Amino acid sequence: MTTKPKAKKFRIRRSSPGADLERSASGAVAEEAAGSQDDDGFGDAVFPTAGNDVMSAAEVAAETEIDAIRREGLTGRQLRLARRMAQKNGIAATSDFDAVRQLRKAGIDPFQRANMLELVVADTQADAGQMPAATRAGLPARSDGDIHLPQTVKEAPLPSTEVREAEQNRARDILRIQRDIARRRRRKFVLLAARLCFFVLLPTILAGFYFYRIATPLYATKSEFVIQKAEPGAAGTQIGSLFAGTQFATSQDSISVQSYLQSRDAMMRLDKDMGFKAAFSGDKVDPIQRLPDPPSNEAAYKLYQRMVKIGYDPTEGVIKMEVIAPSPQLSAQFSRALISYAEQQVDQMTQRLREDQMTGARQSYDDAEKKLAAAQQKVVDLQEKFKVLSSDVEVSLVTSQLQALDSELTKDKLALEEMMANERPNPARVDPLKRRIKSIEGQIAELRARLTQDSKSGVSLAKVQSDLLGAQAEVQTRQMMLAQALQALETSRIEANRQVRYLSLSVSPVAPDKATYPRSFENTVVAFLIFAGLYLMVSMTASILREQVSA
Repeated sequence: MTTKPKAKKFRIRRSSPGADLERSASGAVAEEAAGSQDDDGFGDAVFPTAGNDVMSAAEVAAETEIDAIRREGLTGRQLRLARRMAQKNGIAATSDFDAVRQLRKAGIDPFQRANMLELVVADTQADAGQMPAATRAGLPARSDGDIHLPQTVKEAPLPSTEVREAEQNRARDILRIQRDIARRRRRKFVLLAARLCFFVLLPTILAGFYFYRIATPLYATKSEFVIQKAEPGAAGTQIGSLFAGTQFATSQDSISVQSYLQSRDAMMRLDKDMGFKAAFSGDKVDPIQRLPDPPSNEAAYKLYQRMVKIGYDPTEGVIKMEVIAPSPQLSAQFSRALISYAEQQVDQMTQRLREDQMTGARQSYDDAEKKLAAAQQKVVDLQEKFKVLSSDVEVSLVTSQLQALDSELTKDKLALEEMMANERPNPARVDPLKRRIKSIEGQIAELRARLTQDSKSGVSLAKVQSDLLGAQAEVQTRQMMLAQALQALETSRIEANRQVRYLSLSVSPVAPDKATYPRSFENTVVAFLIFAGLYLMVSMTASILREQVSA
């Protein structure tokens, strides 16, 4: 007895876009004939070799259909849905592509979106393994073109009444939950809309009505001015200009002027001169901007801060001022009055400094001048007292006399020695010569005593010279001090002139011909944004607090 040799088998790997394919329970039997499905998504089909039997026509047609399905480019999700649909309908498929082929062959679209309620399957239908696929799915048999075809259907056991009631109750509960969720959403939406209307839309409408219908039209007058200081004159040297301030040296003065114009003093002065409070009182102004009757200084100052806007630009050194009033004429008048106040304030800021500088320098000069006059008077008094015009002249005169007498004395002594050299000197000539020598010596002694010793007729020349030289030296010192004081006075005058500040008006106030405020549309939009922001903050805070309390 000869045995037929077994057919040798080989595997052909086919690519599949599906992933995570599973083998069915009955696929183990069909795996030997049609191939197996690897974990990596490639299918293995088993074909006999040329030396064995040829496949049947049905198997060839099945393989052809599977190849066509592979070329459709189905996704992994679609293949998994087809596999689950085949398992649900009890179709034994060797692969996901075979499941798609068999479902289509059974007239079931494996990719059709079914209703949630239609996916509920009774537990008793799991035993209906011999029921046709289309009948078990609860769908009529149909082909790929959605054409209903008649098929032979075997009778299957129907689900019991309890199962149907349970399914109906479950569907009824799901529908009730869905309706309750929809009703709750509608209620929350209505409440949200009501809150938005009440807290955001209604206040915005009221604000817009006020800005468009009730608010009093206000007129704004704009002006710009600069605080400048005097430039150094031509007498100033280049070295002095190195110590001059920068172009923004008047920033402190500009800030001071800005602070003054925004102070209560400026408001009260403007009210006294121009009637600021009266301009914003009465029925001509709307109730929100109107001052109370009688108007208090605090209320008027709050309104003044809103109606007089002053800003300083440090990059340009310009003070910009905007004055708002119920009428254009009042606005221009208020602006001119405030500019005049600023000029006076600028003058007062440097007046004290200039006065202090000039006062000190002038006092020093006056004091030096008085002391110089006193020193000169002292010299005159000494000259009158000693009856000497100049001590140097007197000393030189006495010195010249001493030299003359000393020379005569020397001559007489020489002559006397010559006479005394004779054996018999003539007494008639010697005695007068001796008396003359004695008289000259007495005069020399008297003159020498006059230089250093006091006499009945007056003081010595040494004391006279000392007093006069001291007085004259004091006069010279006072003259130098007077010159320095005069120079300091001139420097102070120049510096005081440099400290002078000037207010230069770059943009003059001009009365407007059209109301500047209120800006109805912009203010309404700003009000809407403010109310919306407040509502959002409050709602978020309430939600956070609710969550914290519930936690």
